[in-house]
Amino acid sequence: KPVFHTGDLTVDLVKRIVKVEGNEVKLSPKEYDILRILVQHAGKVLTHQFMLKQIWGDTTDVQYLRVYVRQLRQKIEKTPDQPRYITTETGVGYRLREVE
Repeated sequence: KPVFHTGDLTVDLVKRIVKVEGNEVKLSPKEYDILRILVQHAGKVLTHQFMLKQIWGDTTDVQYLRVYVRQLRQKIEKTPDQPRYITTETGVGYRLREVE
């Protein structure tokens, strides 16, 4: 789907526009890439390795991913420490949850 909705979050993959509660959110290119990959696989657990390969190519440093996911949560989650959308699957990776 070109436009993804879950809860208060809307992601337009064609126009590269992200909105929370109808307000546009500015994301860095890497933050957008992470969110795009999560949207394309919404509901599924994506491993750290899969995400790193898709976004950075050859790095295996999970710390890069953690930093960007933290920044992304600050921008799209009401309570970043208790994420509603991007959840951590401990030791495995991340999942974009579809919520009401």
